[in-house]
Amino acid sequence: MALRLVQVNVKAGDDSALGRFWAEALGWDLSSEGPGVTNLEPKGLTWPDPAGFYIDFVSVPDPETVKYRVHIDLATTSAAHQAELVARMKDLGATPADVGQGDVPWTVLADPEGNVFCVLEPRENYRDTGPIAAVVVDCADPRAMARFWDETLDWTLHEVTDDHAVLRSAEGVGPYLEFLRKPGVRTWWNRFHFDLLPDPIDDKEAEVARLRALGAVDVDLGQGDVPWTVLADPEGTEFCVLGRH
Repeated sequence: MALRLVQVNVKAGDDSALGRFWAEALGWDLSSEGPGVTNLEPKGLTWPDPAGFYIDFVSVPDPETVKYRVHIDLATTSAAHQAELVARMKDLGATPADVGQGDVPWTVLADPEGNVFCVLEPRENYRDTGPIAAVVVDCADPRAMARFWDETLDWTLHEVTDDHAVLRSAEGVGPYLEFLRKPGVRTWWNRFHFDLLPDPIDDKEAEVARLRALGAVDVDLGQGDVPWTVLADPEGTEFCVLGRH
């Protein structure tokens, strides 16, 4: 049995507009599986390609009540590429964001709906990730999160300290999953959550039971009778285990 992180799901006020922004920013393709859902995928790949990483934008009635402690970091290959990407994102509608970062070599921006992201300076470890270098989660205890997610995913744990934990696909493809220490009590649900795909898909219920034993808890977001199961990790980060439609 195995679980793979295949995509992030982003709550949006206007899923199609936000999807267009990110499609132009990343150079990815757009599709839609139904009203209120916009799917973003790398060119040339069809979900759920093992080498792919995807983003779904889902319309919700009031995204302003949904906060974020998950963000994405974008990779660049040179200082010129970083400057060009920042300028292009601003032309598309991104705005500078101050999250207390101070004088740092990366640039912090917000997309048209206020989701913060970083355009990183060139870093060797992100040279082969594609445009998304990492999905970053703020947490109180990176070591505890690393233990849970290392057991949850069929991924490789690359680094763990009191302040930082890093995982990546065992195949060495796609973005990293990173946990950064940022203490604070969370009282909201996230704009971003993860979608996990069982392999094989029919192992979904067994995987859900395994995750509950690891410390995951069930979450009711009003999803009703759906083929996926909504859970949260020990610090309350929501994720879905996908099932057969």
